Amino acid sequence: MNRFWTRSAKPLPAWPETDTFELVEAPMPVPGPGQALTRTIYVSLDPYQWGYKKRSVEAPGAPCHARTVAQVVDSRMDGFTAGDLVFNTNGWAEYGLMGEGVDRPTYMVPRKLDPAHGRISQAVGVLGLLGLTAYAGMVLLGQPAAGECVVVSAASGGVGQIAGQLARLRGARVVGIAGREAKCRYVVETLSFDACVSHLSSSFTEDLRAACPKGVDVYFENVGGPVFDAVLPLFNARARMTICGLIAHYGDTEGGDARAALMRRGAAVFEARGVEVHDLFVGDYVTDWHDAFLREMAPLVAAGQVRYREDIRQGLDCVPACFSEMLRGDNFGKMLVQVSPDPTL
Repeated sequence: MNRFWTRSAKPLPAWPETDTFELVEAPMPVPGPGQALTRTIYVSLDPYQWGYKKRSVEAPGAPCHARTVAQVVDSRMDGFTAGDLVFNTNGWAEYGLMGEGVDRPTYMVPRKLDPAHGRISQAVGVLGLLGLTAYAGMVLLGQPAAGECVVVSAASGGVGQIAGQLARLRGARVVGIAGREAKCRYVVETLSFDACVSHLSSSFTEDLRAACPKGVDVYFENVGGPVFDAVLPLFNARARMTICGLIAHYGDTEGGDARAALMRRGAAVFEARGVEVHDLFVGDYVTDWHDAFLREMAPLVAAGQVRYREDIRQGLDCVPACFSEMLRGDNFGKMLVQVSPDPTL
């Protein structure tokens, strides 16, 4: 049997609750022509997955969507054999199919993994689409230059920690925004950001201004809400802002457009100072940039020039609780759940 989590029949709340998901058992999938059966090793938990649920992207009764690292068990798919390690999209499940006719986002293309290039868990993190997200949003869109001031919100999270380090490697002054003090220390002491301020502080706005005495040239937005409001008055002329996520608004219930509301709040400053605002969808960069990104990033990670923290929990049963924790920002690093043994460890 195959165990997996699916959405329950309960109405979807603003944020996940204990009865939002249901653990079910179903017969083991059988691969057809052009398909492979894979055993999930790591499940990646990311904020965008809540948006999938709110937009009813997932079919009723199907496993909740997620990017995964898996191992091929049985293959009728050209180029893949039993034992191969792969990036795919099994979701919140112990097993899943990949290949012809298997539903997945078009840009999440299954690929074979080489453990010599880095820990296989990193294929859903710094050496995967998460890393490409940071690269596209910071390097390609933000274009930080030496001496400029770059601010990254959710700086200790899966994308933020990569984006900030990429800016630092290009000579920018990098200021992170994080939550509790341990995260702020990690951002400065381990990731080598120039400063990090806590959005939980009662003096957050003043702390951020003090950390950016010459204003902000590039802002990597993961949060929105009061964090954006604190950054807004600090934008310099011709600043660049990349909107990667707006996690503060993922629980909004009034049905409004969070990005549109953010643009309205910032319109006067954006126009007066010529601020460029870029939307970021990683799928736009997979075809042209994924391989080039990996060629640049893998050696940086291997050499310790880009550091990356993972928050790995154990067991399929804990996935919904870990997902809620991640949405609240209570995790520390890229949130993963390991659901079966990693043969490379």
